[in-house]
Amino acid sequence: MSASEYLAFLSLKYEVDPDMLFRALVSAEENQSATCGNLSIQYRGKQRDKTVLLITKGQKVVAQFPLPKEFFAEANNPIRSARKTDMIRRHLVKTDCRSSSTTISGLRIGMKRVSLRAKVLEIARPTLVFTRFGNYASVANALIADETGTIKLCLWNEQIGSISIGDTIQIENAGMSTFRGERQLRIGKKGTVSNVESFVPEQGEVSSI
Repeated sequence: MSASEYLAFLSLKYEVDPDMLFRALVSAEENQSATCGNLSIQYRGKQRDKTVLLITKGQKVVAQFPLPKEFFAEANNPIRSARKTDMIRRHLVKTDCRSSSTTISGLRIGMKRVSLRAKVLEIARPTLVFTRFGNYASVANALIADETGTIKLCLWNEQIGSISIGDTIQIENAGMSTFRGERQLRIGKKGTVSNVESFVPEQGEVSSI
């Protein structure tokens, strides 16, 4: 994800007009600081030929960017252009899906294609099991919660290491079942679990803290 794409993502996440955000970034680069909606932007110095800007919301650090001088000289707002990329379109589709997500209290046994956002409270120590497919696999239960309750989430193999305690996660295409009389949310082959706060910068060009 490029700097412009991540800034486009932030403009969507914090409901800030991309033109206002671009002007605020330019103003902060020239005047040391600027505000844009509920975001504050501060100049943090130079890093080689790049300008480092810090974005905060209240006391929370949102991100810190080393932006090249070419970014500020763009005739057309690069953030607005980035909002038209496939990556941002996929984010908008996911956002639409999340708006119709269920809550933990609304889960019922037998439900399929469950979409849910929750916080990870606990992750049990993984155990090695022999599956019906004739191979060994690691399995661990995570306790997740939203504002309506808690439930166990069954994690397999690489899913276990993909999340941590304290993460806010987005679950897609999960199914509800029972195991030994206990309700459990399971992620099938087509299901996914991801940390919604994660961001992987492109070649170290953008750093998030």
